[in-house]
Amino acid sequence: MGRAFEYRKAAKLKRWGHMAKTFTRLGKQIAIAVKAGGPDPDTNSTLRGVIATCKRENMPKDNIERAIKKGTGEDGGAAYEEYLYEGYAPGGVAVLVEVLTDNHNRAAADVRNIFNKSGGNLGVSGSVARMFQRKGTIEFDAEKVSEDELMEVALEAGADDIVNEDGSITVTTAADAFATVADALAEKGFESLSGEVGMIPDMYTAVDADTASKIAKLINRLEDNDDVQNVYSNVEYPDGFDPDAE
Repeated sequence: MGRAFEYRKAAKLKRWGHMAKTFTRLGKQIAIAVKAGGPDPDTNSTLRGVIATCKRENMPKDNIERAIKKGTGEDGGAAYEEYLYEGYAPGGVAVLVEVLTDNHNRAAADVRNIFNKSGGNLGVSGSVARMFQRKGTIEFDAEKVSEDELMEVALEAGADDIVNEDGSITVTTAADAFATVADALAEKGFESLSGEVGMIPDMYTAVDADTASKIAKLINRLEDNDDVQNVYSNVEYPDGFDPDAE
């Protein structure tokens, strides 16, 4: 019974830690979106998309409002800047790291150290980004929605593609059409599993299990850094490999 209690306690603490990091990351994204396009989600599609993600992650309304105030300067706080780092993981796998930080020197040093200690290396600007395109993706449970009905609404709203694979249906959009398509689907009652705008690779690089383990450790270390917002790669893991277990 004691071990079971400790296991449940550890699992709960892990979930809380994940939620705290997620809320911090989303709060920064809100502040940046507000700074760039204003605090009204009706006229700021980027902000509307971030808020939609916040709601899916069950981020408290007070947290969202504080982040908006921080973006307008009402709430003070640090000024965040966005940076993009490009590099290679073991096996020549391309990695993009999006950073949002109030201390560029600290963030740059941290990202470089993680790459170096994990068997990777940073590249020059443009060396990796050219392999990716910024797109929106919205995922649905294939067993809970009608693919035909979903496709009709999504395409009419401006989606680029719909793929049904491995039990899920993925709607792909241009980055600037993401919020419009997501709103249209939600208004028709389609409940999504996830939705975000991110960097999608043009092609993937397959690796063996040993290399996959090294890549997963590098990516996990990057994602654990407080300044890192998103990590994208073109790795194709072997069947049955769980990167979160590394």
